[in-house]
Amino acid sequence: MAKPNFAALGLTIPDLLLPKDGVDLTRWAVVAADQYTSQRDYWQRVDDYVGDAPSTLRLILPEVYLEDDDVDARVSGIQQAMQQYLQQGVFRSAQAMVYIDRKTSHVASRKGLIVALDLEHYDYRKGSKTLVRATEKTVEERLPPRVKIRANAALELPHVMVLIDDPERTVIEPLAERFSQSAPLYDVELMENGGRLRAHEVSDNGALEAIRSALESLAQQSKFREKYGVQGDDVLLYAMGDGNHSLAAAKAHWDQVKKTLSPTEREEHPARHAIVELVNVHDEGLVFEPIHRVVFGVDPRALLDGAPAYFEKRGSRCSTESVSDAASQKRKLETLWTSGERHAIGYVTSSDRGILFVDDPRHNLAVGSLQNFLDDELGGRKGVSTDYIHGDDVVESLSADPERIGFYLPSMDKSDLFKTVILDGALPRKTFSMGEADEKRFYFEARKIVG
Repeated sequence: MAKPNFAALGLTIPDLLLPKDGVDLTRWAVVAADQYTSQRDYWQRVDDYVGDAPSTLRLILPEVYLEDDDVDARVSGIQQAMQQYLQQGVFRSAQAMVYIDRKTSHVASRKGLIVALDLEHYDYRKGSKTLVRATEKTVEERLPPRVKIRANAALELPHVMVLIDDPERTVIEPLAERFSQSAPLYDVELMENGGRLRAHEVSDNGALEAIRSALESLAQQSKFREKYGVQGDDVLLYAMGDGNHSLAAAKAHWDQVKKTLSPTEREEHPARHAIVELVNVHDEGLVFEPIHRVVFGVDPRALLDGAPAYFEKRGSRCSTESVSDAASQKRKLETLWTSGERHAIGYVTSSDRGILFVDDPRHNLAVGSLQNFLDDELGGRKGVSTDYIHGDDVVESLSADPERIGFYLPSMDKSDLFKTVILDGALPRKTFSMGEADEKRFYFEARKIVG
């Protein structure tokens, strides 16, 4: 019997490659490459632990190494490892969606579904009205190294998480009951405090048809208009969660590849799709965390002293207030963030800490005020860089250097995400994070992307 067709919903059932029996799954699964970007010791520990065992570590480029002199050699090594793993029979095949249940040290369960998204239904540019949309600004300058890696790669491995707005829990959650008594496809304890990953193969036509029907209901134009109070017909069914630039790189690569193909070849070429994990934004295990900033290579006091003049030119008012210690700062920020009357951004340096206030802001979110300030004041300045940080403790430790300053930002309400993107477009980049760094997707499934 033919499998249900998901083409109108921007999906297909992926042809997956999974590690064969006998592979040490704890060494195989590695956290998303865009995590721990200022913590080389983390990636060194992972490298030491993996050793010579088959591992997704050998198939990805941790972004901590993106600016290193040997990056080309690393990319070449990744491409060679992909070919070696294919030739050595490290993988087994499965044509299926995969139901994921992830346990972390922070949440008992976060449910997801591995699918392949059709990149023809995705546009990351500003003003996009496609079925799949970016939720944050895509920095196109960050795409070339990612496209370069993908262009000569035999495989893709996803750390992309894409959200659906399913308050009635009709798409993914019914699979939990369906598989509650079934043997898993895999069940693995993850390294470095990553928790546990348990998965089930979704290949039965009944389960697939239930997923298709539920997604089709979410995509109905009449329901879409009623849910979000809009009049247009441009349905947003999938909103980017994590891995925005990775999916954008897959799209940019596909746009290059399809120029060389006939219309028939375009329909079948594997690079047209990218595997992602779908997660319901209403899942209790999905927590929106703020993404903080640490700026490197600056005079913190000069940066803060220049803020009032910057905001005054833009019709806002800015001031700073010192606080005595971290606990007092945290309490005051939480009170200010709850009231929401003004933008309040915490800061910490090697010598002091305090709060940056922006009154009459030009942006809806505090992250917009801060990010535009940093971009305009520091953009292009030699030796200055900004890192995006998950976790207060990391901000604290990284800001101990006299030429650094850390900024603390509030989280956004996840229930507002879809409507905000529909009405206002993409948010400022790195507005939110779905959980802490050790809760991010771990690489596990792979897929061929060469014709």
